[in-house]
Amino acid sequence: MTEQLKHISVCVCSYKRPDFLKHLLSELGSQETNGLFSYSIVVADNDGLESAWPVVSNFAATSSIPVRYCVEPRQNIALARNRAIENTDGDFVAFIDDDEFPTKLWLLTLFKACGEYGVDGVLGPVKPHFDEEPPQWVLKGKFYERPTYPTGFVIDGSKGRTGNVLLKRRIFTSCSQPFRPEFRTGEDQDFFRRMIDSGRTFIWCNEAVVYEVVPSIRWKWTFMLRRALLRGTNSLAHPNFGVLHIAKSVIAVPAYIAALPFALVLGRFRLMTCLVKLFDHIGRLLAVLGVNPISEPYITG
Repeated sequence: MTEQLKHISVCVCSYKRPDFLKHLLSELGSQETNGLFSYSIVVADNDGLESAWPVVSNFAATSSIPVRYCVEPRQNIALARNRAIENTDGDFVAFIDDDEFPTKLWLLTLFKACGEYGVDGVLGPVKPHFDEEPPQWVLKGKFYERPTYPTGFVIDGSKGRTGNVLLKRRIFTSCSQPFRPEFRTGEDQDFFRRMIDSGRTFIWCNEAVVYEVVPSIRWKWTFMLRRALLRGTNSLAHPNFGVLHIAKSVIAVPAYIAALPFALVLGRFRLMTCLVKLFDHIGRLLAVLGVNPISEPYITG
């Protein structure tokens, strides 16, 4: 690194998904920079058995891109993100999930947007990638499609995600644990809410695309509903969670149950949409009662 050339540390948190990780590292190894910056990769393995190490070591042996491997044995995505940040040395920190892969201009597009808009970070879209044709109800329900915004759009905390983001390294210096471990999911939204409240600004860049691999196991209703329960049980960690949220869920649960027969008539994608919302609210109420229906740290697939 030189003083003139900025450096980006690309962080990947991984947990027992070697095939996805191998594909991601391969794509990260061929990012276009146009000579504007250099970059390296940090892989934070959230498996104490170090299952990601063979993939990382094989990549390091053949790639010219520097890669650093670290382990966070406590299975918690927030702790894994914090561990990754501890191992960065760049002017910028990028995050991408281990089940995603970028376009070749991904980092360059984020970097240019960050400089053009003079902001603390830039987020981009995550689009679904199906290795095989999914059932029509999955496509109709748009279960794996995420909202997008015009380039330059200033995001609020609810839109904050770490699946595709470039951040200035300096924003992490004010806190020892940027991501709070009490969040089993949604730790990224919590991070962005706090950063925005402290005066940081983040914008959207719709051209900086990454793709999320959606394997067939994620089309199963059990996977989708377990993930919805996990989201619901995490509600208590939200700083604004209160009586009104509980009351909303108390009303929503019987309402969605009553709607299930009608949703079934309208098609499977309507039924699954209704069930996912129902399980979100059930998870929230179970959390209030101190019941944790999902003991695993990750809903993987």
